[in-house]
This record gives sequence, structure tokens and C-alpha cells, in this order.
Amino acid sequence: MSSRSTFIGAVEIGTSKIVALVGEYTGREIAIIGCGECSSRGVKKGSVVNFREAAECTQTALELAERDAKERIDHVYLAQTGGHLEGFYNEATLNVKAADNMIEKDDIRTVCELAKAKDLPLGRMVVHNIRRPFRVDGRLVPTSPENLVGQKLEVGYWTVHGQEQRLADNIHVIRGSNLEVSELVLSSLASGHMVTSMEERQNGVLAIDIGGGTTDYVLYRNGSPHTTGVVAVGGDHFTNDLSIGLRLTEPQAEKLKLRFGRAVVQAREKSEKVWLDGNFSIGDRQFPRHAIEQITHARAWELLEVVKRKLGQAFAPETCPGGVVLTGGAAKLPSLAVCAARIFGTPARLGEAPSWINENLRDPGFHTALGILYYGVGAQGDKSAAASGRGGFLRKMTRLFSST
Repeated sequence: MSSRSTFIGAVEIGTSKIVALVGEYTGREIAIIGCGECSSRGVKKGSVVNFREAAECTQTALELAERDAKERIDHVYLAQTGGHLEGFYNEATLNVKAADNMIEKDDIRTVCELAKAKDLPLGRMVVHNIRRPFRVDGRLVPTSPENLVGQKLEVGYWTVHGQEQRLADNIHVIRGSNLEVSELVLSSLASGHMVTSMEERQNGVLAIDIGGGTTDYVLYRNGSPHTTGVVAVGGDHFTNDLSIGLRLTEPQAEKLKLRFGRAVVQAREKSEKVWLDGNFSIGDRQFPRHAIEQITHARAWELLEVVKRKLGQAFAPETCPGGVVLTGGAAKLPSLAVCAARIFGTPARLGEAPSWINENLRDPGFHTALGILYYGVGAQGDKSAAASGRGGFLRKMTRLFSST
């Protein structure tokens, strides 16, 4: 194996901003050596709606990251979100064929292929096949069941799929910078991996990533992603609610949200007022703090209720002792963890990046990009629990580009 380092790019094309990180990977460890970000244009609810604008912003972020790293990126891991993503669970059972009932590699390969064999509708493509733990005669097996003895081998996959054209658009944005995408990584898996520990994932934990235009979530059980999903609502919707409710421009509403928004109403007096700018300049005016908090509380409550409803029976407080971990730029809304704890009936907290991450990258807005880098190269383990089948995906994506 060559001793040359590989320079990996991690890119998140978000609704509010585009983040690019550069990691130097030696085969054993990875070090973050570059960072670039740019305000996002041409992206709505996590999907590219204006290719030229999105490509320009992404190229700016990548160029800044490469300039910071003083290296050229070899290939890219790309975050994937958007309301077009959907997931389903499918499992398969296989009778062990050996006379002594010892499970062999062929048994494992066959049962995995059967569990992933469900056809998708036309125009849909698999992004991730996330394997849940094997079972041998009904007994959970946290590692490979090879050489174990049993009569029945079972496995299930949570399969995430998306619209081919939406996926192609995202990859084409990166190719516009003369870079290749090695793998798409679900935003929920990336950020969830950064803000939860291996122990929490083993015991059960729910990570919710609230970005500008979308909210991604992943529920972990037995050390593996159990259920994932995307809600096409994010921090921009809080701003829009304030804009409509208080008759403000979007920039003014954003300013009020950042300064006075809360997920739980705290203002005691409805007559209490706050200033828009606080400098008493022309156009500066007052608004009821209570009204601001009511609007942001209502949106926060509704958003988290939607996540809980989409999880359905997959979530139960007793099977999620790790509670709820919140991340993403919009998760910094004060008291959001209090709101989440009330809705899910379990402890909730704002997620933090590991202590070894540089201070300038510890903000929740960077958690997804950080997770892409580390999750993508398998530096934090659990890779076998989220086998992506990337070879087949990228071959199919290449054909998709060649046909357009």
C-alpha cells in the first residue's frame, strides 16, 4: 500500500450554507487540514433548484477549503438530504444448508442479497442499504455470524432511496469542480455519528439534525442505524413564520429569531417589548417578546411532533435510553432540548462534537460535514453496520450521466 496521503473532501450542500472540509487520510487516521464555506444559493429544502448558482457556491467553498489545506482534493464524500428521500425495511430468512448447521460465508452473502432484493419504483435509486444485526435462531448476533451453529439465519436492511435526477443533480454540482464523488452519505448518518457515542448507539438514541431547509433524523438501536428520515422543514421556516406573523422582511425576521426566538415561551408579560435593532435608528421598532416566542415555540413543537409521528412505533422512550440529541445550525434555538424532552418523553440535549475537534469547527452547523468525513472513511468504526453498496450505486449513476 502506498504511503502517500489521500486528500478527501467532505461537502454539505445545504439550504443556508455550503460547507467543504479537507481531510488528509493516511490509511490509518485522518486529520482535518482545510475548511471552506459559502452562503448557499440555488438550493431549496436540501435540493438543487438552480444548478448554476449551486455550482458557483459549491466551487467557492471547495476552493476556499483547498486553499486552506494547501492541497488538491482527490475525491469527495457528499451529504445527501431532501424530502425526496424515503426508506423502508425488508428482511430475509435462510435455512442454513450445511449438515452440521455451521453458518458459512455463502449463507451470509445469500441472506443479505435476499434482504436487499426488493425492487424500487421507476426513477428511484438506492442511496444506502443499512444492515441491522443478524439473528441466528432468533438470537441477536452483534458481529458476523460466520462459523456459528444454527438452523435459521435472519437479517434485515433499512433501505434509503431517492429520485435519480435529484441525486444526479447533486453529484453533477461536484463534477462541475472537476472532482469525483466517491460516495453519498445521508446527512442524518453523518451528523448522528458525530454527536452520539458508540455506547449510546448500542443502547438506543435518536439524533435530530435541524438545518436551514430540512430536518434529518436517525434512530439507533443495537449499535446500528434502525430508522432514518427527512422532514422538509428547517430553520428557514421559523424565520418565515415570524415574517408572516409580524409582517417583517425575511432579514428582519431572521434577526429577531436569532436574538429572541425560543422553543419554549418564557416571557411572562404580554406587554414586554423588544427592539428589532436596538440602536434606535430609522426603521428600528418594537415587538412583543411573547409573540415572538409563541411563534417560534409553535413551529418547534410542530416540527418535533412530525418527526415523532414519522418514527411511529420504531420509537419508544424505554428503547431509547440515550434520549434525543439535537444538532444542526437551527438546533441552537434556546430551550429546544426542553421542547424535545417533553414531546419524546426522554432526556434531550444539544449535541457536541468530540473534544478533539478544533474549536472553530465545533459549532453544530459543522457537525454534518465533520460526520461525512469520518463516517465516509470509516475512521470511527461501525462501517459494517451501514454498508452502502457504493460500487453499484456509482456505476448506475455513471450510466445516468451518460444518458443525459
